[in-house]
Amino acid sequence: MSKEKQQGPEWFSIKEAAQYLSIGEPTLYRWMRDGKITYRKIGDSTRFLSEDLDTFVQVFPSKREAEKVKQVCPVCHHDDMVSGVFRSTGLNYFRPKKSKFWSVRDSNIKSMAVMCQKCGAITHFGDTKKLEKLVARAKAAEEDALEAEKTVPVKAKKTKQKK
Repeated sequence: MSKEKQQGPEWFSIKEAAQYLSIGEPTLYRWMRDGKITYRKIGDSTRFLSEDLDTFVQVFPSKREAEKVKQVCPVCHHDDMVSGVFRSTGLNYFRPKKSKFWSVRDSNIKSMAVMCQKCGAITHFGDTKKLEKLVARAKAAEEDALEAEKTVPVKAKKTKQKK
């Protein structure tokens, strides 16, 4: 009769977690002290779940990989996503804080959403090309305002003449 292993969470000790993340143990202790990483105490023993270590690793995708991010659930990492539009009582839009345009329509960025078929998580994505245009316009308007302030002549103060 063969021994069957019980299926359970994969736990790492401090040494194993440091090796898994390819960092030194002092770095891991510092992250624990600063509250940057999730860990568990089991009696006197400190343990890490593999899921906690995996979520701690931050991924910074390139522009080329940005489209791939939309195809994977950020919660359960499942790749069966369904595209759609997230609606409330009306369409939802994103408006950058510094966009002050005369037309409200110009500064709204339409969002699209994807929903994971496995866990139901909904993720919103906006039109990054339109955002780039709005940010560029806002910067140009800010620079124009600064240039206008520099070119305005300073008015000389009038002094009252005594009669």
